[in-house]
Amino acid sequence: MIAQLSGRVVAVGGTWVVVELSGLGLKVLCTPATAAGARPGESIRLHTSLVVREDSLTLYGFAEAEERDCFELVQTASGIGPRIALAVVSVFTPSDFARAVNAGNTAAITKVPGIGAKGAAKLVLELKDKVTGLLGAGPTRGLSELPGDWRDQVCGALEGLGYSTRDAEAACDQVSGLVEADPDTPVSVLLRAALRTLAK
Repeated sequence: MIAQLSGRVVAVGGTWVVVELSGLGLKVLCTPATAAGARPGESIRLHTSLVVREDSLTLYGFAEAEERDCFELVQTASGIGPRIALAVVSVFTPSDFARAVNAGNTAAITKVPGIGAKGAAKLVLELKDKVTGLLGAGPTRGLSELPGDWRDQVCGALEGLGYSTRDAEAACDQVSGLVEADPDTPVSVLLRAALRTLAK
């Protein structure tokens, strides 16, 4: 099990980073918010989860250990794989997800791309007794933002979650007012707002 890695960022995408460790470059899939906080040439520390499949080894990375724990917990539900689990952590903070599950708030859970009403009900049923450890887990912290490139980051993140370019750009148009009101609005906040508009 690879639980954590630290190294220099050599490349960044909407939902991935490449981290160099002693000359070895590891591609790590991550939430859009985590990718938004990564800067090529700077060092990064990620809490990781290695997903082993018959034909692949995929490393997932998170800014906070609680996000990794939530990612792994969601996959314990039947029929839920890492792609959906990563989408859950992209839309919710761990504590917000735990509260939604505890409250049986399936409407909130269906905002996650790839989860419908039946899937949300199944998550509530299977995870209700398991999410207590996530309550009180804080939101992602310490993500620096580059001014002016929020639209590219949010669009890239939404496309990485499976939305079309057209839908991603429309969602960015919907949340652009937040940037006009406060140019320092974090990309992670804009992404969550964009996901809410797409869920309507």
